[in-house]
Parts: sequence; structure tokens; C-alpha cells
Amino acid sequence: MDYKPEPELLSESSERLFSFGVIADIQYADLEDGYNFQGNRRRYYRHSLLHLQGAIEHWNQERSPPRCVLQLGDIIDGYNAQYKASEKSLERVMNTFQMLRVPVHHTWGNHEFYNFSRDYLTNSKLNTKFLEDQIAHHPETVPSEDYYAYHFVPFPKFRFILLDAYDMSVLGVDQSSPKYQQCLKILREHNPNTELNSPQGLREPQFVQFNGGFSPEQLNWLNAVLTFSDRNQEKVVIVSHLPIYPEASDSVCLAWNYRDALAVIWSHKCVVCFFAGHTHDGGYSEDPYGVHHVNIEGVIETAPDSQAFGTVHVYPDKMMLEGRGRVPHRIMNYRKE
Repeated sequence: MDYKPEPELLSESSERLFSFGVIADIQYADLEDGYNFQGNRRRYYRHSLLHLQGAIEHWNQERSPPRCVLQLGDIIDGYNAQYKASEKSLERVMNTFQMLRVPVHHTWGNHEFYNFSRDYLTNSKLNTKFLEDQIAHHPETVPSEDYYAYHFVPFPKFRFILLDAYDMSVLGVDQSSPKYQQCLKILREHNPNTELNSPQGLREPQFVQFNGGFSPEQLNWLNAVLTFSDRNQEKVVIVSHLPIYPEASDSVCLAWNYRDALAVIWSHKCVVCFFAGHTHDGGYSEDPYGVHHVNIEGVIETAPDSQAFGTVHVYPDKMMLEGRGRVPHRIMNYRKE
């Protein structure tokens, strides 16, 4: 497909600082095409790997390569577990990512936990915590080992925070553990359905098994990092598999306690953007505090003749998402002080 940037993406009012790539919900499996759970959306299990290869080739060929790529979770499909193909499929996708000439930061989604336990993921190549930044003399900004979250600095005065949206979840946890029992209790209190993946009749439809939430410990840590970023006059990008803003997402796809996460973010000035996957449909909204919530369209439901990834160009006054295929262009201005 020939690609021509939108005119407004070319009229640069200020100097570009750096860029980063975004891609979501690859959900690779060595399977014939199938459909989503409702049976109304086609899923291209094998072709998703070709889309990933196309995205990587594009990033590698950019005149000014991105500083990093954010992989927003669900890297292989849950069907792999059924066919005992989880490790083989993950290896194929990771071998493809090895062609990428810049670092990739991996987020964990529900499909990671359909295939692997949390302990397995912690010891796998999907754990990119080794890329984290450490802030000297600020021990409160060091994340706990109890959840998979970290922060890094791809460019001076820009901090990226990767969150664990399944920190509170019944997925990937040992069913005999107190944490599993605690999370199951929370889920059952909000979801009386026998099928816990069903949002039918729920007042808060996000309380389904394929979602999860952020523990108070993780949110306290997030608050500490944002406090540092406020003081240090940094701009912050947050990354999570699950979205947290209802206007940008289907309500069934939100994190369980999205309001708690928003309350932390809204008590700080530094956050400019929140990137998520999970919905497959994509979505966008700017919240009342000037935070841009961007859900990236899923590779898994992208036809072979299209694409689904983006490059975000960062400027002193805005970010520009240059989308490919199903991912639209977006201009995201920072709020004025």
C-alpha cells in the first residue's frame, strides 16, 4: 500500500525530539483464520506474524529510527495453550522481534496468562524490566517484584511508565494462593454470572475474568514516580494492556479499578498520554485533564491487505501518531500550563 502522510503531519511547527513505535494484540497462532467469541469478527492468526514483520521492516527503514517500540500485550493467542504450542509460538514471535534494531518493551495481557503462569513470564524474554531506569536517592520509585511494572527514559525529560493491569487478577496465579482467593472474591462480588467472562446484566461490565486491575501497592508506586516527574518537570507516557478511560474504550474492556488509576494520574500534571491495547477496535479520547487516551487497533483482527501499527513522533508541544492501515493519524497537543 502506498502511504502519504497527512498534510498536517508534515507541517511541523517545532523540531521533532524523538519517536517510538506502538503495536498491540498480535495474538499469533499457527492456525487457520477464526472468529472472536461473538463470532462476528474475523481473526487472522497466522497472518498476524506477517503484519509484525511488516511493522518491523518499516521501523528499521525509518530515516530516523524510533527510540523503542511498545508492544501493548497479547503477543500470542490463548488457543496456543489448547494445542500445547505456547512456547513454540512465543519463540516464533520473539525470533521475529529479534529483527528489530531498537529495544522493545513488552506489556502483559490476558492472552499471556492464558498461555503461561506469572512465574514463567517473569523468567521469560517477555520480561523487559532490565530496560528500566533507576532514579538515584528515590527508593520509593523502585517497583516491587510483586507486579510487573517499571519506568524508563527514552529521551531526556520524557518518562515512560509500563503498568501491570493483571496485578489483581485470577489469571496466571496459583489457585491455592491467597492472592487468587482475594481476586476471585472481588470478581464474584461484582459479577454473579456463572460464566465469569460474561458481562451480561452487570452494572460495572469491566468485572469479567479476561480483565484485571492495579493493586494499591502498584498505584502507590505510580503515584511516587509521578510525584518525581512533576518535580523534575518531565512529561510522562503510561503504557498498559487494559485501557482506563471509558470515553476511549468499550466499557467491557476497562481495567477493574480504572477509576483508582485515573484518580492517581489526575492528581499530577506530568501525564500527557496513556497507550493501551485489548479492545482490538481502537479508540481515542482526551480527558478533562488533558491526558490523551489512545487504544491501538489490534493486529489480530487486521485483514491481510491492511496493517495495524503506528509511530509516535514527539515534539516539545505535542505528540503525533502516524498510523498505518487501521490505525488512524492523531495529533495530541500537550495542555497549556
